[in-house]
Amino acid sequence: MTTALPERDGDGYLTDMDAWTPEVAHAMAAADEFELTDEKWEQIIKAREYYAEHSVVPPIRKFSKYLGADQKEMFKLWLTGPMKPITKYGGLPKPTGCV
Repeated sequence: MTTALPERDGDGYLTDMDAWTPEVAHAMAAADEFELTDEKWEQIIKAREYYAEHSVVPPIRKFSKYLGADQKEMFKLWLTGPMKPITKYGGLPKPTGCV
């Protein structure tokens, strides 16, 4: 059984944050042909925790410090600015500013 994808905007972000579930996240990644490794998934969950605590998407510097992770390693892992895919597959708002 495949998970139906909720409505997404032109950048692939959910239009309704409440529609997010882990299954939706994996279905979004599959539809985008994007691999969610265990390490990436852990960062997505931590970003959701951060958002739940602070009601804001953190900039990469603050988020890497929150994780205790090296920013350069995060960029290598995600092959791009990490906060965009982390927030996209985490069902969070689009990051603003320098990500």
